[in-house]
Amino acid sequence: MLSSINSRAIVPVACAVTGFVIACCVLLFTFVKEDLIRGEIHHAVDLADTVIKSTRYAMLHDDRETLSNIISSIGDQNQVEHVRIFNKKGLIMFSREQGELDKFIDKSAAGCNECHAEEKPKGSLGTMAQARQFTNKDGKDVLAITAPIYNEPECSNAACHFHTSEQSLLGTLDIGVSQDPLKQTLGQLQNRMIVFSGMILILTVGAVCALLYRQVFLPIKQLADFTETPVNGRLGEEFPDVSGDIARLARSFQEMTNRVHELETKASAKPDDDS
Repeated sequence: MLSSINSRAIVPVACAVTGFVIACCVLLFTFVKEDLIRGEIHHAVDLADTVIKSTRYAMLHDDRETLSNIISSIGDQNQVEHVRIFNKKGLIMFSREQGELDKFIDKSAAGCNECHAEEKPKGSLGTMAQARQFTNKDGKDVLAITAPIYNEPECSNAACHFHTSEQSLLGTLDIGVSQDPLKQTLGQLQNRMIVFSGMILILTVGAVCALLYRQVFLPIKQLADFTETPVNGRLGEEFPDVSGDIARLARSFQEMTNRVHELETKASAKPDDDS
């Protein structure tokens, strides 16, 4: 009986605690993952903005050789998978990969369809809309940023440029960074959260089991021992060291047993009185 009570009490509690801890950890991991990805996107956008500012002087002076060297140097950096600049028509003007030069970008590809989904292309995109995630031809996960290069007064007024002031967009920078460091961080975080969840489960379930044993199972066992050892058909006056409802139950059971013993005594004494 006690074993059945133990199972019926502990198993549901353990299942409930396990489900709650797992749900909380999964939810927490999801939030942390989203925050890390959002931070990685903001970092990539800042990188793209830095590249645009670094090439600004060369663009103003139409120094294509310097601009090409800057793009090649940036492309050689660790974690940079690709970097290219294409004009308003989608023609790649500068790229780390020489084979891409003088080729047109597919406007229906990821990163381009955000602006070209409608008949009239969008003039600007939000920070999160500039980002796209994909797997490149080498099987690597890449986070790419498409950053527009806007026309400035210095561009339209420069003697070597033919851009008019009415032309708002001059071109686009497309830069992609590897997501391997982010995946490694998420993997470490996942492993640590699994260990943390296991520790929480062991401590929580252990504490609940100890509390149930001390407050429920042990008093029930003491009550069972008390009711199973009557002396001469009566229960003694020494109650088990329990309180609350268990003590009330022990007292009620004692009164009932003693009452039954008195009735049995009276019933057995009646024939002697009649004789």
